[in-house]
Amino acid sequence: MVRYISEKQLSIEEFKTPFRANLSSDNRWVKLARVVPWDKFASVYMSLMSSDSGRPGVSPRTVLGALIIKHLEKLDDRRVIRAIQENLYMQYFVGLKEFKVGPVFDSSLFVEIRKRVGHKQFDTLSADLIRTAKGYKDQQHNKKKKKEDPDEPSNKGKLQADATVADQYITYPTDNGILNESRKKCERLIDKLYNDSGSQG
Repeated sequence: MVRYISEKQLSIEEFKTPFRANLSSDNRWVKLARVVPWDKFASVYMSLMSSDSGRPGVSPRTVLGALIIKHLEKLDDRRVIRAIQENLYMQYFVGLKEFKVGPVFDSSLFVEIRKRVGHKQFDTLSADLIRTAKGYKDQQHNKKKKKEDPDEPSNKGKLQADATVADQYITYPTDNGILNESRKKCERLIDKLYNDSGSQG
């Protein structure tokens, strides 16, 4: 069951840290947290999940924030949870009210969400989140470029994505499907060899 309570962005002064210092408003995660349309993405996410049955789940803001961090930082499921656990600014970005020592949720939740939502819808949601986050980063990058060198031409290259962090639909060595496929191929090979030998039997 997923419940989402729309709330205004927590101010950085209100975020409780174990140290006697406040968060910097110039940090990239603080800036990005201000521009992401959390309510819009939360409503899309909640429409894909069940809000009627099951125990209360992780806040959509936390899950969506973790997805953005995962793709922007090019981390796998476990490492993104560890990165959030270790970083005050990332914890602020995912909507926590104070620093949390433990993990925000188990990394297996990503897999569970992919299964429940479906690969196509999960990929679409991820792409929308990344597009929004990258749009913000590109705007910031272009502002810096204009200040530094106004005569430099704009980028017209091709983006090469690292496939090691992309969601993969692969079969695992423990799958019975692989065993069945190899059995079928062996049977076809035996039939072909038998027919080629001309043996009667």
